[in-house]
Amino acid sequence: MKQLEILAAPLEERSLKLLLFGAGELGKEIAIEAERLGMEVVAVDRYERAPAQQVAHKAYTVNMMDANAMRSIVDRERPDVIIPEIEAIDLDVLFEFEEDGYLVTPNAAATHAAMNRERIRELIVKSGVKTGAYAYTRTDDSLEFTDAVETIGYPCFSKAIMSSSGKGSYFIESRDDIEAAMDAARYETRGSGERAIIEECIPFNTEVTELAVRHLDEGGNIVTTFPKPVGHYQIDGDYHSSWQSPDAGEYLPYNVDDIGKSVEKDPELAKEAERKIYDAAQRITDELGGVGVFGCELFVRVRDGKVEVYGNECAPRPHDTGMVTYISHPQGFNEGGLHVRAITGLPVPARIEDGYRLFDPLMPAASHVIISPAQGFDPMYKGLFDAMSVPGTNIQLFGKPLAYHSGWIVEERMGIALAMGADAFDAKRKAEVAAHKVLIRTATDREWRGQEETRMHVAV
Repeated sequence: MKQLEILAAPLEERSLKLLLFGAGELGKEIAIEAERLGMEVVAVDRYERAPAQQVAHKAYTVNMMDANAMRSIVDRERPDVIIPEIEAIDLDVLFEFEEDGYLVTPNAAATHAAMNRERIRELIVKSGVKTGAYAYTRTDDSLEFTDAVETIGYPCFSKAIMSSSGKGSYFIESRDDIEAAMDAARYETRGSGERAIIEECIPFNTEVTELAVRHLDEGGNIVTTFPKPVGHYQIDGDYHSSWQSPDAGEYLPYNVDDIGKSVEKDPELAKEAERKIYDAAQRITDELGGVGVFGCELFVRVRDGKVEVYGNECAPRPHDTGMVTYISHPQGFNEGGLHVRAITGLPVPARIEDGYRLFDPLMPAASHVIISPAQGFDPMYKGLFDAMSVPGTNIQLFGKPLAYHSGWIVEERMGIALAMGADAFDAKRKAEVAAHKVLIRTATDREWRGQEETRMHVAV
C-alpha cells in the first residue's frame, strides 16, 4: 500500500480500477465517490440491476458463493483494488487473490474474520475490548441450542454466524421462542445458517457505530482517524435510525431520546464515553489490520457512575448506520468517500485532540430507513413532494428493482430519509417524519402503503 500519485481516466489502460463484490446501497455510494475522483468501477452482485451496478462502468451478475465465478471476473478485469461489500461471498478465495498480488480491502484476513460472527467475537475478545457473555451452537440440534440459550440466560439474542442487517437474528425471551430462533438462524440468514451465536442481552444506554478510518498519513504510515460516533437503534436486529452531531454530548452516553426526559446531559460522562469508544475501535481495528472504513458496533452503558463500552461486531467496510454521513459530512467525506480515500492511498485530513485524530461532522443530522411494506418487482414511490418539503431533509432512494422480505434475496430497505437539525434529536425527529410520508407499491402488490413500523419512534 502506498500513497496515490497518478490517476488515469477510467476505461483507459492505466486507470485505477475498483472491483466491488456486492453492489448494494453501500457499494453504490463507494462507486459514486470513486467515480467523482475519475476511478473505474466494476460492480458484481447476485441479481441484475443492483444499486451499484446501475452506476458502475461494468457490471456482472453471478453467485458470489461460487469461488470459480469470482475468480473468472478477477482474472478478466485485473482490478487494482478488490472491495468485499457483503457477507454472502466466498471468503476463502480472497486469500488466493492476495497471494496473486491483488489488494483486498481491508485485507483478506480482516474480511474473513469480520464477516463471520464467531471469528469477529473471538477477535474482539483478543483485542481486550469487553463483550457480553456468549455461546455458540448448531442450529439443527434443539438440545444443544436450548443448552446454549439457558447457559447465557433469558432474555438473549440468537444470531446466525454469517449474516448481516439483522437477518437470521431473534430475540429470545423464553423457551417458547427457541424453535422460532432456530428457524430464523437457519432459513433467514444471508450466509451460512448452520451455526448461531447466543448473546447476552446487555442493558446498554445507547448503541453506537464508530466509523474508524485506517489510512496512510503524510509519511506513508497507517494511522486511524475517528469521525464522531454514530448513535443508532435497531428493530428486530436491523438498523432503523441513526444520528450524529459535532457535540457527541447530545447523544452520549445516554440515548438521544432520553436526554431531557429521564436523564440530564453530563458533559464529563459524554467525554468519557467518546474516548472509550475511540479506544475500543482502535483496539479492534488494529487487530484486524489493513486500510479502509470499519463499522465498529459498540454498546455504551453507564454503571455506578462510570462508562462501560462493550464490543459487539465490526464490519470491514462502510456501515448502514453510517449513511447519516451522507448529509452530516462534507462532499467527498461521507463513509463511502472516506473508504475510497483510505483504500486508494489518498489522505484523510483530521484535527488532533488529546492524541486522537478526529474528523468532525458539519452539523447535527440523522437518517431513517424507508422499508418496502410490499413485495415484488418494480417498486414505485409517491409522497416524495411532501417528504422533501420537511425543512432540512432529503430522500435518497437506492433504485432497487425488487422488494423481497425473505428467500435467497432479501431486499426490503429501499431508501433513507436524511435530515439536518438544531440538534441530534431534532434531526432524528425530522428524518422520521419525512420517511413516513413516502408511500410504496410494487407491480404485484399494488396498494400504496407507507412505513408500518412505529416502535421506538418519537413523531409517529
